[in-house]
Amino acid sequence: MTVGSGFELEKITTLLEGLEETIIFKLIDRAQFRHNSVVYVPGRSGFAGAAQQSLFSLRLRNQEEMDSRFGRFCVAEERPFCTRLPKPKRTVTLPPTGLFVENINAVNLGEKILEAYLGLVPKICRKGDDGHYGSSVEHDVYALQALARRIHYGSLYVAESKFLHDRQRYTKLILAKDAKGLISLLTRPSVEDMIVERIRGKVDFPQARVNPTSRHVIDPAVVHKFYRDSVIPLTKRGEVLYLLNRTLDQV
Repeated sequence: MTVGSGFELEKITTLLEGLEETIIFKLIDRAQFRHNSVVYVPGRSGFAGAAQQSLFSLRLRNQEEMDSRFGRFCVAEERPFCTRLPKPKRTVTLPPTGLFVENINAVNLGEKILEAYLGLVPKICRKGDDGHYGSSVEHDVYALQALARRIHYGSLYVAESKFLHDRQRYTKLILAKDAKGLISLLTRPSVEDMIVERIRGKVDFPQARVNPTSRHVIDPAVVHKFYRDSVIPLTKRGEVLYLLNRTLDQV
């Protein structure tokens, strides 16, 4: 099989750049509220009978249950954080993805994305409590879903594109279940450096003219580090998961 129109790396990269901007704006929105750490504490949600759940976890589950009924998770790159979600209530018709993996949830990095995101929140938000708990968790969910979409899209489509461009070497590593070899082959340091430097500029640009007395400004270096240490490594981890689960008898 030749590389199809859906798997040119340049087109995939362009889409990923657009998702970067979505993530940045979602993070800026979340940062307008204080850390509000109580929203992440089980039993402090304000909901009766939810002693084991936080306001954040309840908001995330309710969002994903609604999204699941509407068919969001029928899309390959939209991987949920929650389990035991309801089935879609509407008929969803999607074009072929061109991906070759029997169980798309074999490439689900939700747990690691959530862990990384919760570590980022106190670094972009001011300390303390402003009482805006509902707004805080609402923006948490939107930022998380934007991150998950970007990481999973990169995991799936970048991996397939690279496989199609170098089928022989990737197949050899897949058959040997050589995860370290796959990471080495997938890694392009110059590209990664370009991405994280681009992120720094994208965080700075929309905040350049805001009034810091009325809007909290995120330090671009924090998001730069988050991309370098979390987003890119998680994407590569997802690429490896996809490749190790790819059906090799498909072209």
